[in-house]
Amino acid sequence: MRFTKIKPKIKKNLDDQKTIKTNSIQELVKLALPYKRKILLACVCALLVNASALLQPYILKLVIDDFLINGVVQTGFYSIISMGILYLFLSFLGGFSSFAQVNLMNSAGQKIVTDLRNRVFKTIQLLPLSYLDKNSSGRLITRSTNDINDISNLYTDVIMNLFKDVILLIGIVYVMLSLNLELTMISMLVIPIMVFLLLLMRQHIRKSFLSMKHYIGKLNGFIAESISGMKIIQIFNAEKEKEEEFLELNNTYTKTTLLQTRINSIMRPASDLFQNLAIASLIWYSVDKIFNHTLQIGVLYAFTTYIKQFFAPVSDLADKYSSIQSALVSTERVFDLLKQKDSLEDLDRGVSKNRFKGSIEFKNVWFSYNNKDWVLKNVSFKIDSGQMAAFVGETGAGKSTIICLINGFYKVQKGKILIDGVDINTIKLKDIRKNISVILQDVFLFSGTIKSNITLNDPIDDKVIENAVKVACVDRFINDFPNHLNEPVLERGNTLSAGQRQLISFARAIVHDPSVLVLDEATANIDTYTEKLIQQAIENISKNRTTLIIAHRLSTIQNADVIFVMKHGEIIEFGNDLELNLLNGYYKKMLEESELTKNQVYYTS
Repeated sequence: MRFTKIKPKIKKNLDDQKTIKTNSIQELVKLALPYKRKILLACVCALLVNASALLQPYILKLVIDDFLINGVVQTGFYSIISMGILYLFLSFLGGFSSFAQVNLMNSAGQKIVTDLRNRVFKTIQLLPLSYLDKNSSGRLITRSTNDINDISNLYTDVIMNLFKDVILLIGIVYVMLSLNLELTMISMLVIPIMVFLLLLMRQHIRKSFLSMKHYIGKLNGFIAESISGMKIIQIFNAEKEKEEEFLELNNTYTKTTLLQTRINSIMRPASDLFQNLAIASLIWYSVDKIFNHTLQIGVLYAFTTYIKQFFAPVSDLADKYSSIQSALVSTERVFDLLKQKDSLEDLDRGVSKNRFKGSIEFKNVWFSYNNKDWVLKNVSFKIDSGQMAAFVGETGAGKSTIICLINGFYKVQKGKILIDGVDINTIKLKDIRKNISVILQDVFLFSGTIKSNITLNDPIDDKVIENAVKVACVDRFINDFPNHLNEPVLERGNTLSAGQRQLISFARAIVHDPSVLVLDEATANIDTYTEKLIQQAIENISKNRTTLIIAHRLSTIQNADVIFVMKHGEIIEFGNDLELNLLNGYYKKMLEESELTKNQVYYTS
């Protein structure tokens, strides 16, 4: 009974692996189709290389048997000198064809991989936050670097050599059969044993590569995370603990690579051993026939040469087998990412709304990140165009989730979100993102310059940039830099202070002229003096714009038109500052606690 249960499962797994392998090969062929001319030319060159390799031993066989042993009279082209010239010509032809084949295939391969890398990066850019929440950055980095490099090696090195080797093997077998059937059969006795061993190792090789890909992804993610959080690691003296984590992960990866190395190390020695066995068997079988004059020495010489030529591509195929398996696994992983078409954000799908008026309404909205635990529960509110609205509440109340939903990063499970009376799900995402600018507490700056971080390389007029710089108070510190707006910014803006980064992000939002401005704890990292400047800037740019503010500092939102007080995913109070104070509820309690904390800090200072 146990056997009958397991057997179908094994068969299903094998069928699944065959399907995956077939799909991977089909995808690789599709990638190559736009460059089929170069690939076909490379194939022609490979055929010329093989023809040269096949004819040269035959020429030597003719010279040995006809002219050196049997003393055949040399006439015209049928002479040693002519054969020598032909041999030399074939050598040059083979060399030139090999040169052309490598260059053609590398050119096509690099263009194929460039197209693939562009597709992968574009896909990553369009992946929804729900996908990115569940998949680590290391996994995506591995897909776009290590896996694509494996596919690159497949095109530039493996595929053409595989084609050339297979054609050469077929040619060698054909020539050997035409020369002597018995010697051919003796030479091929070791092939079934080789095939059996290769099939035996195939599953181990695939499992090893899957394990390697998994752990290199974890390593990439761990290193990227550690570099980003190096300041925290050093502040808390956590270098030793992180090093131990890395060593454990690295040792596990090393074990998988060592297993792969051991498997690979068997391939070529095994091929060389079988080659020597085939030659030994051939010589043992041929000695008596040569003495009995039933076999010519030239034929034996040609056969030993062909056997060496035969096992050279076999050894090459053995070496390339690991690369092929690695590339197929990588192809499967890359196209698994590219097949996320259904979940990709389609920026141009929906109704076009070039400019929002700025009215935002939530109607009985329920939302959960995991479809189980509700973060927002039956939330309803309306913000009129041009109003300044604030959301306050304890951490985890759902404030930032509202911002994510307004930007279209997630879709609600129940209820509706309306912008200017139109369901947000029907509006083009491109138009939503164009009309809503968000200033986050954790500012992200890209490598480049201050100007490129403000414009994000969009073609924006210099006067608009200068105005945004003034409104955001960025001009208060950029004039201290020698290059002003063209001052270099290192990765994540590490050479700038937290306040400077925040002001740059503020200018970034302003310069794109949004209809809706969102500030998510945007003043948290700014000193008191700069905060006053920001408050003035907010007042200036919020005119004729809908402004949403999420804040823990209640002093920053007291001038808001409406304040929504949130608790456990629900709006429990709303109104302006005066109305909420008169209500004498949760907001006033928060305000009193905030004032008490501020006084305690002041007294301690």
